[in-house]
Amino acid sequence: MDKTDSELLETIADLHGIPEGSFNIRKNGKLLARNSTADIEIVPKKDKDGIDIIVKAGVKNKSVHIPVLLTVGDFQDTVYNDFFIGENADVTIIAGCGIHNETCGNAEHNGLHTFYLAKNAKVKYVEKHFASGDGTGKKVFDPITKIYLKENACFVMEATQLGGVTYTNRKTYATLGKKSQLIVKEKILTDHEEQALTDFKVTLKGKGSRADIVSRSVAKGRSVQKFASDLIGKNECFGHVECDGILLDGARIVSTPKIDAVSPEASLVHEAAVGKIAGEQLLKLMSLGLTEQEAEDAVIKGFLN
Repeated sequence: MDKTDSELLETIADLHGIPEGSFNIRKNGKLLARNSTADIEIVPKKDKDGIDIIVKAGVKNKSVHIPVLLTVGDFQDTVYNDFFIGENADVTIIAGCGIHNETCGNAEHNGLHTFYLAKNAKVKYVEKHFASGDGTGKKVFDPITKIYLKENACFVMEATQLGGVTYTNRKTYATLGKKSQLIVKEKILTDHEEQALTDFKVTLKGKGSRADIVSRSVAKGRSVQKFASDLIGKNECFGHVECDGILLDGARIVSTPKIDAVSPEASLVHEAAVGKIAGEQLLKLMSLGLTEQEAEDAVIKGFLN
């Protein structure tokens, strides 16, 4: 790995080199490094680009890293990754993707991830997107995440996009079984002419299922963000979506909620708020010695944390 690879890995996956345990590192459409363990097996697909990640039943306090690096232009990388999480397992999956593009050609990564969680399984899924480089070519991410939860399973998703991404269209689909839970924490920062689209479709199928989705976003420059959510309650369940945004400069944020209570016992809630940074916040921070820009940056950092 060169210096750019190392910097991207640190940013998207908090790695300072090749990790221990199970991992799969992909660069420019090819395998860079892979390792399986007795608890978590990584198997390459035979019919298309991608891997199967198999977590055995009962595995606890283990993690697997599957970062992707893209450092060339005029290149589109698409992977199909399936995750099979055994009964009573509890694991963390870090799946960051970083693009560094110094060319005039577009660099694009599309990750199609499907999760199958068995009864009582739990997954913390950390997905960070970051892009850098001074080339005029676009840096594009179009991830699709599908989640299927059996009884009492829990899926926690932390999705972060905090810089340099020209365009992203993130789609998340989830089907929840009896007493299962989906928790999503999304953070997005856009600037210049960047565009970020987020689309959630969650079906609360099982009795006692629950979904909590919270999105925090900041739009600067002339960037555009669009957030859409579709909660479908088919049983006694609870679904909550919260979308809060800060708007600066000439940017735009659009939030489109949809709630479909198929069952009279479904409880579904959507909250959305878009506004600017309060002047009192800036004045208070500036009175402590910060410049206006430093004060604005501090407010944004606190909002997205």
